[in-house]
Amino acid sequence: MSGLIPDYPPGGVVTVNRVILKSEFSMDDLQERVAMLCENVKTYHSETGFVGGFVCKNMGQISNEGSTTGKAVDSEMKDKEALIVTFWESFAEHEESHKSDTFQPLFKSVLELCENGNEEIAYEMLWSGRQYTDEEAKLAQANKEKYGSK
Repeated sequence: MSGLIPDYPPGGVVTVNRVILKSEFSMDDLQERVAMLCENVKTYHSETGFVGGFVCKNMGQISNEGSTTGKAVDSEMKDKEALIVTFWESFAEHEESHKSDTFQPLFKSVLELCENGNEEIAYEMLWSGRQYTDEEAKLAQANKEKYGSK
């Protein structure tokens, strides 16, 4: 099953920016500037390779169930760290979007907030998926019981 983003091509490119805010800025400052940047990308690059994206912030919790590095504690990066994740048809199209005269001033505005500068890492999409519907989940569970291991 795939389709977290409908029709997203296998082999598409996912870029991840990790933002650590300077102490004098707030998450509200980041949200305002990133909203303007994202609106620009949607407006000017939806026809040239941009597929979608999301922004998420560190909520301060570390999973004890999903972490293997010892007993988890609260993250010191709470409300100071965010990820900006975008989806592109190709890396070349992503790179061209950053050369845009409309993009660069908005990008620089976001960078002013960053304690860590910026490193945008590109990944090739291998798999994406959405949750099963209730009916699909029941069928998948029944098939696991009948044909496979849990």
